[in-house]
Amino acid sequence: MAYHGVSNWPPVWTQRDGKETTTGEIGILKYVYAHPKQISNKCYLVIEHEKTPYIGCLVFNDPSFCARISAILREQTGRPIKQIGDLDLSQMLC
Repeated sequence: MAYHGVSNWPPVWTQRDGKETTTGEIGILKYVYAHPKQISNKCYLVIEHEKTPYIGCLVFNDPSFCARISAILREQTGRPIKQIGDLDLSQMLC
């Protein structure tokens, strides 16, 4: 997955207070948010890593692709980000 040719997975994870950022396929997916009524190309993810919540954002060129990825990610809530990153989504997105 990419936005303007740059990979967007895994996102940069920022602590809710904004004091620290980290990267990588870390933590457990807790929540997925994409605006339900507006067409959007952004999907926000909340994870928990070492008992600390982090927020990441996935940005896509295509809003319909964003909506499909958001729906798939919602089904993965509670799973480790590493396992989610290892999913083969090629058939789900055709």
